[in-house]
Amino acid sequence: MSDHRWRNRVTDALLAVVLVTADVIVGGNMLREDGGWRWGASFGVAVTIALAVVFRRRWPIAALACALTLSVAAAFLGVLWDPFAGSALVLYLVSLSRRDSVAFLIVAAASPAIAGLAAWWFALGVPVVAAAWAIGRAVRDHRAQAARLDRQRQHQILIEERLRIARDLHDVVTHGMGLIAVKAGVANHVADSQPEEAREALRIIEETSREALSEMRRLLDVLREEAEPLSPAGLADLPQLAERVRPAGVDVDLCIDAVELPPPVALAAYRIVQEAITNVIKHAAPARCQVLVRAGDGVVRIEITDDGTRGRPSAGPGHGIVGMTERAALFGGKLEAKPLPGKGFRVEASLRYAAAELSDV
Repeated sequence: MSDHRWRNRVTDALLAVVLVTADVIVGGNMLREDGGWRWGASFGVAVTIALAVVFRRRWPIAALACALTLSVAAAFLGVLWDPFAGSALVLYLVSLSRRDSVAFLIVAAASPAIAGLAAWWFALGVPVVAAAWAIGRAVRDHRAQAARLDRQRQHQILIEERLRIARDLHDVVTHGMGLIAVKAGVANHVADSQPEEAREALRIIEETSREALSEMRRLLDVLREEAEPLSPAGLADLPQLAERVRPAGVDVDLCIDAVELPPPVALAAYRIVQEAITNVIKHAAPARCQVLVRAGDGVVRIEITDDGTRGRPSAGPGHGIVGMTERAALFGGKLEAKPLPGKGFRVEASLRYAAAELSDV
């Protein structure tokens, strides 16, 4: 049995004990002069209504009917003196668990009103049961709203995770395919005249495709929840990235002044640099590219500049620049990508992080 169900049962049992105790004390004081069967009937009715409270979670409608019927009958017989407290406790659970609880409120409110014909104080049960119903409905609406908010939050988390994986897949695919396309063109161009260079290009294509497929496979495993979370790439992986793109005609000069960053921030910085270099490969190679990464005062500043002579496409920003902009925005930063006067292209980005994030690394 879960802890929640166990607490509910204990609560119901305690409420039942309190009801029986109160009814026996009140009934005993008020019926002590009558004696006879009334006192025994008062005790029996109190125990039965208390049992209805105990079993209200299992059979709520039957428990409510039992409590209301006994309360009304006991009122006319003069053996019950509480203003429908047990019925109110059962009605609270009914209104909490059923959408059509308005009908039960009408029946429950009518019962103490009818019992008021026997003695005026029984009519006090009407506001008692109405309050129990109102509290139950309020709690039910609050729980429903909390559940909707939780579903919306889970849905938003799912969307953000899918977007993150989509960005990672885009970066992996475009970077790998960019290298492969360049080296395939080289191999095709020199296949007859320079077979050794063609074989070297094919070797790079093979290595690059294997790396890309391996990383895509790991991302898909994470998407299917079949693997442990990946160890995210970071600034320490940038030298390896620079070496990997050199055969594609891009010489990368790295200048990194960031010793330690939170893993999510480091991954975002790595992906931005990777995508910017991929764009250099696709649109400006052969070229020299300078990468500057500096961190301080809670801000990572990234600048990637190339001196390529080939122009960029004029159709506007593609998925790569959009993805880099989204990564920067996730960390409260911004990204700007624009051609330089004469030749070349520059990408500038900033990522913000809190000092608390760094202390948790």
